[in-house]
Amino acid sequence: MNERPPNEPSRNFPQPQRLWDDDIRHAPSLGCPTCLEFSGCGGVHTDAGVLDCRDLCSCRDKSRCDMVCRFNQRLFLARMREVGGLSFDTAPRVPPRGVPALPRLIPFIDHRYGRAGTLNEPVVALSLYEVVNMATGQLHVASREEIAARFLIPDDAMIVLSGVDKDGPIERWWELPNRPEILGGLARLGVAAITAPNYSVLLDVPRTDNLHAMKRILLAWTEMAAAGLPAALHVNARTDHDYRRWGGLIAKRSEIEVLAFEFATGGGRGERIDWHVDQLCTLADRVARPLTLIIRGGGRKATQLRRHFAQVTLLDTEAFARAIRRKRAVLTESGQLKWASSPTPKGAPIDDLVAHNVRTVRSAHELCVEPAPRLRSTITRGCAPDRNDHPIQPSFLSDLEMPAEAGGITPKPQRVIAAAKA
Repeated sequence: MNERPPNEPSRNFPQPQRLWDDDIRHAPSLGCPTCLEFSGCGGVHTDAGVLDCRDLCSCRDKSRCDMVCRFNQRLFLARMREVGGLSFDTAPRVPPRGVPALPRLIPFIDHRYGRAGTLNEPVVALSLYEVVNMATGQLHVASREEIAARFLIPDDAMIVLSGVDKDGPIERWWELPNRPEILGGLARLGVAAITAPNYSVLLDVPRTDNLHAMKRILLAWTEMAAAGLPAALHVNARTDHDYRRWGGLIAKRSEIEVLAFEFATGGGRGERIDWHVDQLCTLADRVARPLTLIIRGGGRKATQLRRHFAQVTLLDTEAFARAIRRKRAVLTESGQLKWASSPTPKGAPIDDLVAHNVRTVRSAHELCVEPAPRLRSTITRGCAPDRNDHPIQPSFLSDLEMPAEAGGITPKPQRVIAAAKA
């Protein structure tokens, strides 16, 4: 395996779930209460065995550390100045821009390659970084006709721009000095909505890096809203405290009416998607006013989210991406979405395949019903059964006399660690 550069963390966590923050299971790390950022951070509560989050900076040459980390003081001060400190309070206020009326599912169109005709969809989602030339900082298009020709969409289509992408494009966006000019041009194009960049809130870095990323998300959102664009605030978070902090900000600032979240990568994996969905639902309930949510990925959770948000819109990337790979959507008798190989002749356009996939994915999404949640046992696999071949912990819970014991059982048993009496 290649050795990491000296300016990158060298510590490896083969089980990343050990870095998941859980303030019910784990006490705060010992070094957290004395940290200067404790009030904004809330501390880390993990199974990683760290004194505090500074232990996550394991760069061999800390003077060249490229994270927002106190071990590199010169870079740390520069990063603090660029965002005006880590507090949300220093971000400027903006006027409310209203909430656009969006459908439940919007197809995401990445480009025009492989297609010959116009995709007849009234509302489409495009990447912010494909509309803007990230090398020059200029718009690729100057009119609705040009944007329609660039992506082969109707001239009058409602356009939603997504700020979600890999680190390269979103970091380049932050480096552009003329962002207000670019955003003004997008407003003149009549963009219906735009989502803020999803600056990464990573698990294996010091919390100052997380707090800096969240502040950049907020500042990027304020720039978009100040330009007259209906903008969605991307609520990236790592801890329960982060979500509470976002919720407090949103409750105080009534101009924040639309949120965004991306489930397509880390936030959509395993049990982590359930944690993020629960946090988003709790946030919406705490704010206590109607909020709209725009998501990428996580479509199977949309029904649950709609119980708490006034409007939930899915930017669907799958229909287009699968068509590019010559996959055809198939809806089974049970309403399940499957993908079948669908080769096309060399050089043949895939317009029909794209249109079919969009229609089928929309139908599957409309039929989707959120399954009942299953309680997850905290017992690890391989534990010995009892003599009746019943797992020890589940049988213990099921043997309780429920009417008598109901008052003593937590409503979230999957988050309880059972222990014997001393």
